[in-house]
Amino acid sequence: MKIKAQYAMVLNLDKCIGCHTCSIPCKNVWTNRDGAEYMWFNNVECKPGIGYPQKWENQDIHKGGWQLKRGRLQLKAGGRLHKGINIFHNPDLPTIDDYYEPWDYDYARLIDSPKRRHQPSVRPRSRLTGEPINLKWGPNWEDDLAGLAETGAGDTNFKNLEIETYLQFRNVFMFWLPRLCEHCLNPACVASCPSGALYKREEDGIVLVDQERCRGWRYCVSGCPYKKVYFNWKTGRAEKCVFCYPRIEAGLTTLCAHSCVGRIRYVGVLLYDADRISPAVKAPSDQAVYPAHLDILLDPNDPEIERAATAQGIASNVLAAAKRSPTYALIKEWRLALPLHPEFRTLPMVWYVPPLSPVSSQVAPVQESETIDRLRIPMAYLANLLTAGDEVPVRTALKRLSAVRQYMRTQRVEKRSDKSLLDSVGLDEDTIQTMYRLLALGRLEDRFVLPTRPVQDDVNYARQGCCGFGDTV
Repeated sequence: MKIKAQYAMVLNLDKCIGCHTCSIPCKNVWTNRDGAEYMWFNNVECKPGIGYPQKWENQDIHKGGWQLKRGRLQLKAGGRLHKGINIFHNPDLPTIDDYYEPWDYDYARLIDSPKRRHQPSVRPRSRLTGEPINLKWGPNWEDDLAGLAETGAGDTNFKNLEIETYLQFRNVFMFWLPRLCEHCLNPACVASCPSGALYKREEDGIVLVDQERCRGWRYCVSGCPYKKVYFNWKTGRAEKCVFCYPRIEAGLTTLCAHSCVGRIRYVGVLLYDADRISPAVKAPSDQAVYPAHLDILLDPNDPEIERAATAQGIASNVLAAAKRSPTYALIKEWRLALPLHPEFRTLPMVWYVPPLSPVSSQVAPVQESETIDRLRIPMAYLANLLTAGDEVPVRTALKRLSAVRQYMRTQRVEKRSDKSLLDSVGLDEDTIQTMYRLLALGRLEDRFVLPTRPVQDDVNYARQGCCGFGDTV
């Protein structure tokens, strides 16, 4: 057993309001320069839809992630030999039109316009060519234009569903999907890079790009099935989400999580067994990857795990944070959070709590177990998005979310406790109360549990200065 630490994030889709507040500070801090205009390390997509870049989920087009072939795990886009032969031509790379051609406006024409009869106007102008362009796509295109009717048919999550049914107005549904780099345990982007520029940090699992080693081959872009590695057209280097590691190292959470007005994000440390990664990614079926992924995660409160982690060099402050981690509770203890497209076999470490939705087409009262299957968002759609089509984990998560709402409602409104409701979802009263405080109230100290320096190092830490801002008196 080889124990390692990994930063992880959970996003509660049941509370996301699609305000894009998470995207703005990320954009302003990390991609506010030439060549990075079209990069959105964090973006919020409208589902159903084909997303950003276009059809990123369709690996028949983009060839991202891994596949199991004759019992062996292989990159879907091909191995070293394939990349060596085609190193100057990558047919699986998304084009700029799949993102959008970055543009600006000639604002001076408005400011310096002489007096005239009609209001002056300007056309969008490409940042790449300097020529006027017609806008056809963008990171929020489906959001702004309610694009289901136009692009819904291209959403791969409608697999085994009759898309025509959900294109009808009375059956339409919608929810938000914030996305960032998954910082996977088995990152395809790292394995795809011919120059070895991408790497996964040993101490916290954050995936980064070494700008000095990057040669701009862009196989990391096509290899990532989530399309969260970008190519800077100005510098000729790859760039991606860095999980705000300068803030993380100072004990602060990421900018996207800190700025979230809906309090939907949870950041914490997980312990995992690196020796179990290989068997997990080679699970015999796509639906078996998620349970195998859960088995990799270790219980930090287990005394044997704690002793083994200490013996292998895991710091005491990391262990203390792992014990209080909201991500471990949401992912493994309560089974509320699920991975995004586990069939890509990258073992992502950004997880999602599926959204509840209003009950549709209910004429007469039904049992609670039947109500979950009558939600407006199809169970099969969420399963295709989060569990490779397995509806059982999604149904379990939604039932528990619903149980928290109903139980707290009976306590607050009806002044009684319905224990039968708890038994039906396998939870006790203390757990329900803890889930309620974390999900509904979401205090900052509960949502973000990050390691700080051990107490015994505080004296030296103060002498060296805090976070590089100067000496501390």
